[in-house]
Amino acid sequence: MPIEILMPALSPTMTEGNLAKWIAKEGDVVKAGQVIAEIETDKATMEVEAVDEGIIGKILVAEGAQGVAVNSPIAVLLLDGEDKKILADYKPKQAEVKKEEQPAAAATVSASAPAQQIKTLSAAPSFVLPSSVSKAPSPTTNYSSTGGKVKASPLAKRIAKEAGIDLSLVQGTGPHGRIVREDVELAKRSGGTGGRIIRNPVEITAVPNNNMRKVIAKRLLESKQYVPHFYLTIDCNIGKLLDVRKDLNDVAPLIEGKPAYKLSVNDMVIKAVAKALKKVPNANASWTDEAIMLYNNVDVSVAVAIDGGLITPIIRNADQKTIPAISAEMKDLAARARIGKLAPEEFQGGGFSISNLGMFGIKSFSAIINPPQSVIMAVGAGEERAVVKNGVITTANMVTFTISCDHRVVDGAVGAEFLAAFKECIEKPVIMLM
Repeated sequence: MPIEILMPALSPTMTEGNLAKWIAKEGDVVKAGQVIAEIETDKATMEVEAVDEGIIGKILVAEGAQGVAVNSPIAVLLLDGEDKKILADYKPKQAEVKKEEQPAAAATVSASAPAQQIKTLSAAPSFVLPSSVSKAPSPTTNYSSTGGKVKASPLAKRIAKEAGIDLSLVQGTGPHGRIVREDVELAKRSGGTGGRIIRNPVEITAVPNNNMRKVIAKRLLESKQYVPHFYLTIDCNIGKLLDVRKDLNDVAPLIEGKPAYKLSVNDMVIKAVAKALKKVPNANASWTDEAIMLYNNVDVSVAVAIDGGLITPIIRNADQKTIPAISAEMKDLAARARIGKLAPEEFQGGGFSISNLGMFGIKSFSAIINPPQSVIMAVGAGEERAVVKNGVITTANMVTFTISCDHRVVDGAVGAEFLAAFKECIEKPVIMLM
């Protein structure tokens, strides 16, 4: 009996994905573990492996298909001895679900269990905030008559054509912004726009939202709606840290004539955060209605900008690693993140996040918490500032650090205690070497 190959759930947040590429073709013999397709998830493009051995009898969802629901059949696998003729009138067991603007056959919905289980952080389960974002279609945008698309009912279009009304200047009041007869009739009575002109005709470019951007928008909206943020800021003198960084880089062993490592300030910030979390474990936690979940491991997520959004690869057990080890791991994670080659367990989980915009010259900013975490640190630019030391005005290399805290978990005292421990590590970097 043919086996349906389902769209896998490659991350806990994934509800649908794009079928980026078929590696296997109809008629190909595949073995268990063989890569058969590439799926674009909410975070990256990932490879899908065959679970069973057989022949790709029929591809149900074409390469390039968008928004294919998790657990929908995407292909049918014939087992040994089965004839492709049995697929001539083959229909998936589940009812078909239409997908707008999908370039090929629509996927179907399956009620079976997820095809792949994803490892999550052992210290706590993955918590999902209640969603206030509906799955309804996005409101229609009325584009200009220079070539953009306008959504209007057939009757509204006919009336507008007869009256010589430019529909791009009329704002629709129908479902999802569709222009209906009433809108055009009002436009006729008021000289062409009915008082509903939304803008002068302009040229615009509509950039479709990919899965990653949709998930980022949804999660950050939910974070600001449901998580009570408050912010604490501290200035740190990084003069000694820069000296220690230079000394460590100067003594780096040579491998094939090149230094084995080149430490960045961000590498040392990761280590300082890890040390501070170990000292103040109450800042390494998540909220649930039943209990505050304290993470046993110190796993630090670091925001990395990639094409179309951002991703937060994780330095696991950062408190137990040397700064050169953190540096090497971070470079590897960031490089693979930018080409979409991270495994799910490398960016899912974590107990604390770091977002660094200092390299762009940003002095200070406040970041949005990444649920289910309770704290995120925003790192500003290092700069020489005037400071008072022993009653004398002098200069020092300073950085502003701001943490955003979930007040349900981390109150002001805990946040301040964490920042004090962090500042001690930054201003006395020898602590990080112990």
